[in-house]
Amino acid sequence: MDPRSEVLLRQADSFQGRWLMAGLPADDLLGQLPQACGWSWHAGDHAALEARFAGRSHFGTEAPNDEIDGAVLFLPKARDLTHYLLNALASRLAGRTLYLVGEKRGGIEGAAKQLQDFGKPRKIDSARHCQLWAVDIEVAPQPLALESLAQRYELELADGPLSVISLPGVFSHGRLDRGTALLLDFLDGLPTGHVLDFGCGAGVLGAMIKRRYPQSQVTLLDVDAFAVASSRLTLAANGLEGEVLIGDGIDAAPQPLAAILSNPPFHTGVHTDYRASETMLKKSREHLQKGGELRIVANAFLRYQPLMQEHVGPCKTLHEGGGFKIYSAIRG
Repeated sequence: MDPRSEVLLRQADSFQGRWLMAGLPADDLLGQLPQACGWSWHAGDHAALEARFAGRSHFGTEAPNDEIDGAVLFLPKARDLTHYLLNALASRLAGRTLYLVGEKRGGIEGAAKQLQDFGKPRKIDSARHCQLWAVDIEVAPQPLALESLAQRYELELADGPLSVISLPGVFSHGRLDRGTALLLDFLDGLPTGHVLDFGCGAGVLGAMIKRRYPQSQVTLLDVDAFAVASSRLTLAANGLEGEVLIGDGIDAAPQPLAAILSNPPFHTGVHTDYRASETMLKKSREHLQKGGELRIVANAFLRYQPLMQEHVGPCKTLHEGGGFKIYSAIRG
């Protein structure tokens, strides 16, 4: 059981009824609170919850419109996403209570200050290295349109500017991260055909490939609903067409592919998690056509090259510098 869920269950009497658990982990919380429902924007968590508690998990970037007795937000990593989610929940809770739960090292004490926008916050509990806060919503705020919180920036590239639209919670929100910036300089010589941008975030790589290789079929894939929405906005802002998919890892990718590009994610919340990236490296061969290429950028300390060599094919380092390496493996 996730420690945040354990803290909630210490106050289980407060959550009897139709409570919405937003951003909840894929544990047994809904089993312990049989009238509660979930809201997730992580495809993997949602699939796991639906498998166990069919019909009790809502998915997407918008809060469900169901009538609820109150809501709990599990603190996400991104402060700007917390702002959007708290507002989305508070706008539906006039006369009811909004709770916020999170780990101390995840910044729950600072995040709890955001509850001041809706009333007077109070700490309910502190245990399992987590805290639970609450605020009574006397007057519901106007809901914020998600796209009103989007940040737009321009990349000045050799073949012209590229507009990037990022939404709260998306990796490197509002700016280009160093790893992707480096990979953008090493996109020449890719096999022609169907190209996948794995872990697409705001869609920078996918958009760049579609513009540079307009005859290519491009698919962008991410596990996060906010990232998928961002990628669609980025493609539209540049007048580009591409398939944007949401799914939990490389198993959701189409096949066969001529190339897979990625700046593989390795963080989940405040915890480091390499599983999605390592699974992608191990299973890419199943999705690549013969002669297809897996090309990634990664922090230099990550031992990805041996995995690529073992599971995909001959692997070489195309570039090393600034704490990053670019690897290329060809499926034999």
